[in-house]
Amino acid sequence: MRKTLLVLLLYGMAVTSAHAGLKVIGKGDNMRLDPSAFPPAMKANYDILKVKCIKCHNLERTIVALQTGIAPISGQPFDRNATKAYGVKMLRKPDSNMNKQEVKATVELMNWLLDEANK
Repeated sequence: MRKTLLVLLLYGMAVTSAHAGLKVIGKGDNMRLDPSAFPPAMKANYDILKVKCIKCHNLERTIVALQTGIAPISGQPFDRNATKAYGVKMLRKPDSNMNKQEVKATVELMNWLLDEANK
C-alpha cells in the first residue's frame, strides 16, 4: 500500500511540477525573468512590465502565476482570460499609471510567457 502511494505521489509530482519553459533569476522579492532568449518585441514589453508592475507588487507574484497557471492571491486560474482581466483592472486602477498601449504590451507579454511556460 505504501509503495503504491509513493508511486502515485511521485507520478503526481512529475505531472504537476512547475514548467521549465521560463528562465528565472533570483528568489523571492528579487525574482525576475531572464529575457535573453525573448524576441525583441517581448524584451521591450518586459521592460514595461518591470517598471510598471513592481510599483504595487514584486515580480514573484507574476512569475509564480505564469509558472503554475494559478494566481497566487486569489487561487483562480491564470490563463489568457485572466491576463486580459488583469490588464483591464490595471487600466482602470488610477494608481497603476498605465496607459492602454502599456497594458496591451504587458498582456501580450504575459500571454507569450504562458505559452513559453507550457512548452
